[in-house]
Amino acid sequence: MPLPEFFCHTPLHPSFVDDILDTHIIYEYDAADEHGNPEKWRYECWFFSEHRVVYSIHSGPMKGRQNYQTCSYQCIRPGEIWQCNFLEETGTFVSLVYDLKQRKITTGAAFSKGHWEHAKEAHGDKRNLEDFERWRGLAKLGIATERLVLGEQADVLNVFKGPGKLQPIAPDAVTF
Repeated sequence: MPLPEFFCHTPLHPSFVDDILDTHIIYEYDAADEHGNPEKWRYECWFFSEHRVVYSIHSGPMKGRQNYQTCSYQCIRPGEIWQCNFLEETGTFVSLVYDLKQRKITTGAAFSKGHWEHAKEAHGDKRNLEDFERWRGLAKLGIATERLVLGEQADVLNVFKGPGKLQPIAPDAVTF
């Protein structure tokens, strides 16, 4: 089997259609800049389909990143909590938990050495072949255990259906 590959024995819960499908969220993390000064990191995420997520990063060290990924979803509690997992072409793994009721995002991200140490090179849009190829190169820097692991929690500021300002993708858009 060629890697990366996404596999899950747990069937997608039927509440996916009402809870997550086509849902677009804008959220902010309380964070700090490189000097320790408080700042907000704003992200947006569109749960595009049962196998794809589209997202954009508006502030923080990854500001300027436009991306979409193959993902897997798991229902933790129908109507309340969902998890979305994806691997980026940079080698970064992200697990995002969305608490619909509390309007919170909890993420665990394991940034590859290349992605974290060369954040500016990770900016851009996957639809631009030059950006896409550069991101793939970032995955080749370091070894699997050389990672920055970041666990954060964010407040959801806005929830709506549809793409908003994010660009739709083909349902089977190539992600790697």
